[in-house]
Amino acid sequence: MLLGEQEQFLSYNGEVLIFQLSKTKHAKGAADTTINLCVRRMAFNRDTKLFVQKSSGIFSMSASHLKIEIICCSCTTDSRTGIILPCVLMKKKKRNNVVKYLLLLLHSSNQFEKSFHFKLDYELKEDIRLFAGPSVLWRHANKLFYISSDTCTVLSAPVQLSSVVWTGEIEDEGTVVLGVRTACLPESEDEDKFSASDRAIWGSEFLGYTIETQKMLTGTFFMPHAYSRVVSSVYVCRSRMLKKQLRISLVAITRKNQLIWFQDGFPKGVCELPYEKPRSVKTAVTSSNDLLFIVSFASGNTCVVQRRDSLQVASKWQKVKSVLVDDFIGSGNEQLLLLFKDDSNTEVLRTFRITDLGEVDYASDTNCEHDVPAAEGLQENGLLTVQALETRLQAGCTSVRELQQHLGLKKRVILESCRALINLVEERTHILPTAKEVKCRREYISLLNPAEPFEGLVSLWDDVENPHSLSKETSSASKVPEHFIEKLWQRVVGDSLVVGVKLTESFYLSLRGVSLSLVMEQDFSSISPIIKCQNKIIKLNEAFSALAVSSCQIEPPPKKMKLDLHSKNDLKKVFPKRCSRVQRDGAKTVIAVTKLSPLLAFHRVCCIVLLHAKKQNHQNDGLQESKKITVRCGKIFLSLEDISSGKYSVKMLRDNSYCTGSMEDILAVLAVSVRFSFQIVSSNYTLTRVNSWLLGEMECTPFKECHDNIFCHKAGNMYGTVFNWTLKNPFEGVLMLFCRNLTVLFQCLHSLTRVLPPSCDVKLLRSGSKGVLTEQLALALEKEMITLRSSFFSKESKAEKGLTWGNEPDEKISDAPVASLLDSEEGVQQFRKKLQNEREESVLSMNQTMNGAIYQEIALKIAEAQLSSDMIVWRLS
Repeated sequence: MLLGEQEQFLSYNGEVLIFQLSKTKHAKGAADTTINLCVRRMAFNRDTKLFVQKSSGIFSMSASHLKIEIICCSCTTDSRTGIILPCVLMKKKKRNNVVKYLLLLLHSSNQFEKSFHFKLDYELKEDIRLFAGPSVLWRHANKLFYISSDTCTVLSAPVQLSSVVWTGEIEDEGTVVLGVRTACLPESEDEDKFSASDRAIWGSEFLGYTIETQKMLTGTFFMPHAYSRVVSSVYVCRSRMLKKQLRISLVAITRKNQLIWFQDGFPKGVCELPYEKPRSVKTAVTSSNDLLFIVSFASGNTCVVQRRDSLQVASKWQKVKSVLVDDFIGSGNEQLLLLFKDDSNTEVLRTFRITDLGEVDYASDTNCEHDVPAAEGLQENGLLTVQALETRLQAGCTSVRELQQHLGLKKRVILESCRALINLVEERTHILPTAKEVKCRREYISLLNPAEPFEGLVSLWDDVENPHSLSKETSSASKVPEHFIEKLWQRVVGDSLVVGVKLTESFYLSLRGVSLSLVMEQDFSSISPIIKCQNKIIKLNEAFSALAVSSCQIEPPPKKMKLDLHSKNDLKKVFPKRCSRVQRDGAKTVIAVTKLSPLLAFHRVCCIVLLHAKKQNHQNDGLQESKKITVRCGKIFLSLEDISSGKYSVKMLRDNSYCTGSMEDILAVLAVSVRFSFQIVSSNYTLTRVNSWLLGEMECTPFKECHDNIFCHKAGNMYGTVFNWTLKNPFEGVLMLFCRNLTVLFQCLHSLTRVLPPSCDVKLLRSGSKGVLTEQLALALEKEMITLRSSFFSKESKAEKGLTWGNEPDEKISDAPVASLLDSEEGVQQFRKKLQNEREESVLSMNQTMNGAIYQEIALKIAEAQLSSDMIVWRLS
């Protein structure tokens, strides 16, 4: 090769570097000869659409009895500064077959620096790579060698590779060499037993080797070993460590004229290449964010493969001298620079093309004969596709804006309602903005942001209406006894936050429909401060017979009454929205259960605890009047520090055969558990085994606060289950379980069935035990009878407003004895008249009339009492 033909092209920071060797002779007759390595920096001028020279530099070497060549050039990282610099590997071959190699660094001032040099007794020919350091790597006689500027010593890697397909950086691993070696077959296998096809596939395998740590990487992280016989070059697009596993995305070219996309070691796409003998592959990311694969062939041809829905050849060119990738036009994105072979033009960079297969396309000759269209109408189809996508995108943006406006209005309504609720509880007057204020606010926001519409919230009643009526109603509704709360507490059980309010007995007996609400005190503008929670009312008496009856059972199917739910708010308790568990005796604790994880997003939360109920007032006529009240019970504070330290955790420990959990811990466990009751009947054997099973196999201990209920300490899913075993007689009993979910229930029942006698009958009770339900039925029937008697047969019912009787006789009949009246004719007439009046009065009493509103109220009260008793009968059936 002549010196003038030794040209190397390299792209660096949007410029094209041209390295050339030239010879300079000294005075006539002198034997010394100087070889100059020249570099020219060329930049593209968008006005003239030509490359112009910006600067140049020269590095001179004495060449007496030497043969100097440029081996390769690349951009690598200088380990001293961390700056990426161009570097050139030179070869000086002496006559005694000693080869000296020199690595040069090129600085921005066009000054060359000698990085290091080394001597070999052979020439570098196979798999020469330049990488960070700068360092040089090559392969000779199936062995891997490398040298860096830090050591300046040739080192040998303890691996044998038949080829190197890629060298580069991988996260957390450093510089990695990916090569192919002879497969290590299992020693127990006889090689002669493998067929020719098996040897062809498994005779070689991929192997990764890290230069810094000298560690072997499994080749399957990159590609399956079956591709090791056909892959010739690889380009790693992305590498990362995920859950201590190496994840790699790469593209490979094969000797079968294919380009294959691999992801995490598996092939994801393949494309047939248009030419034979592919040599190298590189990538480019264009302005349209397309990933292009540029494949160079040994024949001087080049093609570009696009990765969209599938891999396809987008364009191809012939007679290409070199392909460079960089931002040559200064647009901020990468383009391709194709340098074509042109024998008629000796000037460098005179026949070229800059393109990104999209908007950018600069060519030195508009009628460039090197272009070969890959597909007819590809760009036209792409333009039509882009236009259709833009139309759909605009329609989608319009829909999104409308949804955002609608959601914004809903959010403002909810936030304003929450503020009104907080003000109502704290007995402050909540005043909504007037229409005039909203109009001014809308004009102000439209000036700040004209593109965003504004919807305001205004009062739905007249602005001139007396605003003090609401505050009067609030103050009257919140009048409650001063000391009605015995305790406010909170616990964390799993992913649930449990908040409890223990009420005094006297206060609770005057309430109906009791529930709790949690309201965040912080003013978050983007979310509602109301926390969704489930309410439960649990009674703990001295015996702690936790046989509560759920008030959220569905209506029994035999009777379904058509009630006017809009006319009386009192009937809402028949169909409650929240589940409650009620018992008759002892102090009452109202509990709210909510999800804990959403609250932890705020790190620290302060919540106001509100109690909602209907307060009953007894009237002289025996009827009860209900009034809704909302009472502020206090505040609770929650933070990640408290949860991490276990401040609010439930503590259930063993102490001398007892479980030492506090009453609040017991209530918290019961609140987050699901209750199931089973009636166990054995006709031939006693049920003493159940108690032994609970204390033995299930490792249960009774609560110190209440001995009837026992806590399961058995390791595993059943830990934390609460049992209550009640024997009616030696052959019949009721077992109640409080467990987290159905899986725990099935595990407990499976364990129980192994100890029960074979003839046992286990029946699931719908709610509570038969004895408790029978007692509740008696109370419900008694209430039903009192309601009927007070409505129709009491003397006061005749005096109710709106009740009209027939004409009463004006004359008063004396209460004289009947015998005395019959002694005389006048007495007989008087008795006859009295009897006639009583007969008329009896007839008139059968035609009584009543006001419609009063009759409707009485009918609803009777229906409510009957429905309550019917539901208990249905549970007993």
